[in-house]
Amino acid sequence: MQAVGGETLNADEKAATRFTPRAVAVLAATMLVAVAVDQWVKHLSTENLVPGEPVRILGGLVYLSLLRNSGAAFSLGSDYTWIFPLITLVVVGVIGWMATRLRSLPWGLSLGLVLGGAIGNLIDRLFRAPAPFHGHVVDMISLFGPNAEYFAVFNIADSCLTVGVVLAVLLELTGRQRDGSRITKEKAKEETA
Repeated sequence: MQAVGGETLNADEKAATRFTPRAVAVLAATMLVAVAVDQWVKHLSTENLVPGEPVRILGGLVYLSLLRNSGAAFSLGSDYTWIFPLITLVVVGVIGWMATRLRSLPWGLSLGLVLGGAIGNLIDRLFRAPAPFHGHVVDMISLFGPNAEYFAVFNIADSCLTVGVVLAVLLELTGRQRDGSRITKEKAKEETA
């Protein structure tokens, strides 16, 4: 037994506080695939798309419109490009800390998507034009119309971030914890009582 924060933990409780290698492997693999696909699609887009000349696909459901975004979603904060890498580094740190106790495969997938999306856009901010640490993110997917006519133009990293966050919210709402446990209504009532 080991005392932690004034409490004594038995062997099962100590094991529950450590990460599961499979869950961390899911996180890492998801992050690597997300970054690789994002950067590959951005490379193809910058090589083959011409700004101002959108390509219509899927009967107009999707347009490929090459844009360079200096801001966040909807071009917010375009005058403060230097702050986005700092925010990303905080996100990476928080997810790294969460990974030390990660035991849930669905949470590994969720956090891997968020991390992959964050790193994909961070690479653009650090290494793309117009200057290092002030780079513009390459966006190319426009829904229902060209050039953000109906919805913001986004990229694969943005999609990964969005899906990862939605999955995290669903996991929280269904009581699934990052340590692999599940909070039931009865357990939640006991904890609040």
